[in-house]
Amino acid sequence: MRYLITGHTGFKGAWLTLLLAQAGHEVVGLALDPEPGSLYESAAVADVVERDVRGDVRDAAVVSSAMRESKPDVLIHMAAQPLVRESYRNPRWTMETNVMGTLNVLEAAASDDHLQALVIVTTDKVYRNVNQMSGYIESDPLGGDDPYSASKAMADILTHSWAFSFAGPPTAIARAGNVIGGGDVSKDRLFPDVMRALSSGQSPVLRYPLAVRPWQHVLDCVNGYVALVDALVSGNPAISTGSAWNFGPDERSVVSVGEVTRLAADRWGSPVEWSTTDPEYHEAGLLALDARAAQSSLGWANLLPFEDAVHWTVDWYRNVYDGASPGSVTRDQITAFTRLAQSLA
Repeated sequence: MRYLITGHTGFKGAWLTLLLAQAGHEVVGLALDPEPGSLYESAAVADVVERDVRGDVRDAAVVSSAMRESKPDVLIHMAAQPLVRESYRNPRWTMETNVMGTLNVLEAAASDDHLQALVIVTTDKVYRNVNQMSGYIESDPLGGDDPYSASKAMADILTHSWAFSFAGPPTAIARAGNVIGGGDVSKDRLFPDVMRALSSGQSPVLRYPLAVRPWQHVLDCVNGYVALVDALVSGNPAISTGSAWNFGPDERSVVSVGEVTRLAADRWGSPVEWSTTDPEYHEAGLLALDARAAQSSLGWANLLPFEDAVHWTVDWYRNVYDGASPGSVTRDQITAFTRLAQSLA
């Protein structure tokens, strides 16, 4: 199949692009330039992209042109301003990218009769966070105290409203949480910061060591997006118009930042010590998803347990730090993940 991915130069976008390419799909991408040192660059992801369009999803004409010229079978919208702390610094850019960018994608998709499936990626942070111990289910109320969470909740509601109100391709929403994996260079994210510290012999600096998150390897996350696409294309009756689907790990992977850092340091072979810094902005203290709907209706399952997800991530950085090619390490992990999925099918 032919995929158009917005945000393919980002962390998750690069992993998804390589996963799809190794499965034999054609990939066209629309995104801003990659971050310096990104996985997209270090793993030479551009080599497997059929058409690499540079553009901003806030520009409706750019989105419409990319859709018209690429003629995709599937569109996965991942382009976003994805950082909570950045959303405080640049709230307008965050809102315009995450809300109006999504509207531009929905409009472009509605004008394409060829499109078989549209997946809009939001986040676990769309839920009104009440620090409940049980994972949020898809019917729980949406909210968002910080600008990022609010913008993604708006995009989520917008997508449901658009799919319900206007004709267009089969459409669904994917909500996922804290993904980890090799090659992330984004600022203000735990693993890039921890890996940079450990590789230079320094102690990591943590903002929220007691904060609890559902840690999931990026391959499990993007594999969920593919499962949702497959369900849309096949006409799975469980997929209603504009429905939302959680893709997250089980409760054993809902672990504190401090515990994740300890496990990562153990795998790296360094003493488990860290310092803390006062948080600059508010972030949720407890957040988890309930993904049983995707498991029962889509046949999707999280394949890597918590410790394996952390180990795969640390091993990626360790191998690259020791001189291995980022592209080879990434492709080897995709191959191993694919074989694991086949063995469990």
